[in-house]
Amino acid sequence: MQNQGFDCDRQDLPSPWRAYQAGVVPAEMVPINRLRLGASPRTDDVSAEHIRVLARVTVPMPPIIVHRGTMCVLDGVQRVRAATLSARDHIEAQFFDGDENDAFVLAVEANTAHGLPLSVADRKAAAARIIVTHPTRSDRWIAVISGLTASTVGEIRRCSTVEAARSNARVGRDGRTRPLDSSQGRRLAGKLMRADPDRSLRDIAKAAGIAPSTVLDVRNRISCGEDPVPTRRSVPLPRRPVAEPDPLAIMRTLCKDPSLRLTEAGRTLLRWLDAHTVTGDAPAVDVPAHCAGSIAALARHNARFWSEFGDRVSDLDDQYK
Repeated sequence: MQNQGFDCDRQDLPSPWRAYQAGVVPAEMVPINRLRLGASPRTDDVSAEHIRVLARVTVPMPPIIVHRGTMCVLDGVQRVRAATLSARDHIEAQFFDGDENDAFVLAVEANTAHGLPLSVADRKAAAARIIVTHPTRSDRWIAVISGLTASTVGEIRRCSTVEAARSNARVGRDGRTRPLDSSQGRRLAGKLMRADPDRSLRDIAKAAGIAPSTVLDVRNRISCGEDPVPTRRSVPLPRRPVAEPDPLAIMRTLCKDPSLRLTEAGRTLLRWLDAHTVTGDAPAVDVPAHCAGSIAALARHNARFWSEFGDRVSDLDDQYK
């Protein structure tokens, strides 16, 4: 079975690497002398000691990932070097059959998600390249791939001089395309609504290229005699400094809330938050060199999880306002 390049409209994105991690893509033995090592987003050389450590590992290591069209190693360059050091002439590999741009995305996510961490400079450079090759992808999607924050990706995008990267739509993490500016779609939805009041919100949303929830807001605004497009401030307000929240104070407040304290679901959420809330500074411990990559990857995974969880809760907060 050959895997094809990942489709921008698929719902299982943003992780093209996940199928390889789960072993869905079959592996085969490949001659090492056929491989090329130039496709990795990593610019810093890995220490020879790390490669020697890998060469001494006796348990089977995960297959490397290779772009079939170019035979470039997308993930596993150090494993190839370790295999060469061990005088092996073949290595287990999984093939990727997409184009080179998608292959680079896969290489970035694989190198970000496990093993030795990419440097911040490498991750920013990777994000800048992905913005150019996948301009309609959202900042959050690229952030997950590159191990950066969405705000950092947004800043990189704003500094981009590539016109294609400034399109008026973004494909999100769920594969859906959303406009950056919905004013035109809102006005079209208003016209369609007036022309056919019985037309369903979903049909209007599809015709206008906006979300059904946005169409609902348009209908509510029209029924109140308001413009379909909300008025925006013409002069930006100065940013106020954001104080660092006190996690202990927040937990004390939440524990006093009757809607949480007096329900089983609320108590479960409080226990979960209490067990996973971080206070104070990171412990000052000596991290073994061979564990540093794994610990860094775990920390970034936890950070991405909390960031996505915060976004989902923030979206609920916006709906309640």
